[in-house]
Amino acid sequence: MTRKTKTVLISVCLLLTVTVVYAFAAAGGSSDPLASLSYLTGTFTDAVDQQVEEKLDASDQAILDGDTDLAGGTAATWTETRLKEADTLTGSTGTGVLVLAGGVQVTFGSGAVVDVTTGTTVSSGSALTTNHRYLVAEDTTAVFTVTSKTAVVDYQGPYAFQYSSATDYNAMAAALKTIHLFQGSSTGYGDGYDLEVAPTRMQALIMFIRVLGEEDEALSYTGTCPFKDVAAGSQSAKYAGYAYSKGYTNGYSADTFRPSQTVTASQFVEFILRALGYSSLETSDLSQTLSKALANGVITEGELAYLQNGTFLRADLVYVSYYALDATVAGSNDTLRETLLDKGIFTASEARQAAAMVNGERK
Repeated sequence: MTRKTKTVLISVCLLLTVTVVYAFAAAGGSSDPLASLSYLTGTFTDAVDQQVEEKLDASDQAILDGDTDLAGGTAATWTETRLKEADTLTGSTGTGVLVLAGGVQVTFGSGAVVDVTTGTTVSSGSALTTNHRYLVAEDTTAVFTVTSKTAVVDYQGPYAFQYSSATDYNAMAAALKTIHLFQGSSTGYGDGYDLEVAPTRMQALIMFIRVLGEEDEALSYTGTCPFKDVAAGSQSAKYAGYAYSKGYTNGYSADTFRPSQTVTASQFVEFILRALGYSSLETSDLSQTLSKALANGVITEGELAYLQNGTFLRADLVYVSYYALDATVAGSNDTLRETLLDKGIFTASEARQAAAMVNGERK
């Protein structure tokens, strides 16, 4: 028996002892834990260790033969994936789930799902807490459904995915990255896309410079940055200083930019309109920005309604930026995609590769 196989089976054997916990499930809950965290990490874990060798041989063959409750497969180690709204991960006895970003709801008809982080069971229909580890108990099949536009999930053990037809912001982010218009952040999960959070003013400005096709010029900028709240000598100072020198932004005030302040849909779409030549720095009233974008073919009727509601997230920034590539540049017959292609921002091959990543229709 290999060490890898043994590692896989430890998770399964852990669930064989969840029966001990599940026996108390009726009394367990957030206010009345069925097992304390110290119990799960101490006595409970010790009991698992004692039973691992006893159960290993029988479980080993079952896993190797694919004899699990699900047909999708079995993840030997924690595996990360990006999902979109209404995508589901179905898990059975032994499945572990950890939500890193976004919203996920768990449902099950019978049995139990344990929040190992707090040592409590969760009710069917509960929203999972990010960075908590959940375990599907013995004789349980649980469905984990994404309730936000996107989510990042770690999973281990038996699993099966079912993918919805919802808007795939993850694919759009990957497509924009392929054509060098989106890089993501330094976040250590989810490819650094951070689609689940609101974009900042600095992130919006950087995206604006990229869709202008002027990122190389910005990064080679050696002038000064007038904004005292942007770290001197940083890349952000290059972007902000370059944009100020070109008349693209005046900042929040004469000497501040407020780089960490989040932006609204209208504020970001205004940047896109400026990049396309349909607006300018002189525009200060953004109340008609979305309507102007609709009139100039930058967004659709459905997108107008969509952008007027809810919090504007980086997922939405990606969506608007991706479809802005289809818009015609003011005073030209070329689309933004064709303009950036002519500038050498990406190649025709990269453009085709990016287009192939995104399926489905616009809102």
